Amino acid sequence: MTLYLPCLDTLNEPFPPVEQALNEPNGLLAFGGNLHPETILQAYQSGIFPWFSDDDPILWWSPTPRAVIRPAEFKPSKSLRKHMRRSGLTVTLNKATPLIIKLCASTRSIEETWITQEMQDAYIKLAHLGHCHSIEVWQNDSIIGGLYGLKIGRIFCGESMFSSESNASKIAFWHLCHYFNRVGGQLIDCQIMNDHLLSLGVIDITRESFISQLDQYKSSNIADDLFHPQTLSLED
Repeated sequence: MTLYLPCLDTLNEPFPPVEQALNEPNGLLAFGGNLHPETILQAYQSGIFPWFSDDDPILWWSPTPRAVIRPAEFKPSKSLRKHMRRSGLTVTLNKATPLIIKLCASTRSIEETWITQEMQDAYIKLAHLGHCHSIEVWQNDSIIGGLYGLKIGRIFCGESMFSSESNASKIAFWHLCHYFNRVGGQLIDCQIMNDHLLSLGVIDITRESFISQLDQYKSSNIADDLFHPQTLSLED
């Protein structure tokens, strides 16, 4: 059976409805187009994200189920709390976003990374425009973990995380949940479930449920000045 996959050839061409995404591979919706900031933002506002390798065209996805967590519902384990108390680590927001993006790419093998140079450049540009944000975990003057993603209204769309020391990515995620909840965030989109996300309390919901919540929260913005570079604390 031949499957039709839309090609986004025209500049500013709208994305097809997410309901047209393939079942196999799960969520593949379209190919082509570009990674201009306005294109990526349009995609995320529609429940779509780019994900492709160096040898692929740009591929656009909207899978079901969708991996999400409400920031208020994150519960750190006792061992993670203990580790954080004893570690002496510092956690910051938006103090090294381009570096976090590059570290998320470089700490993965060539076979598993989708963070191509083209993707890195696109999200660094989004960071300069105030749309892409990062959490950095510091051990003295070195970054040992972190994550980055886009803020779409009151939803944080996570892109990637990394850890070069035990628990560093979990600590970054904990601080993201705590801070995003404190400033009025409602949902963190983790895209596709894996064992690490499952261990953090992330759950799967249907694409329909995710799109419904996206439509509810994407137009209710959080003030940009709440995302200025700063050191984060777990105290309310």
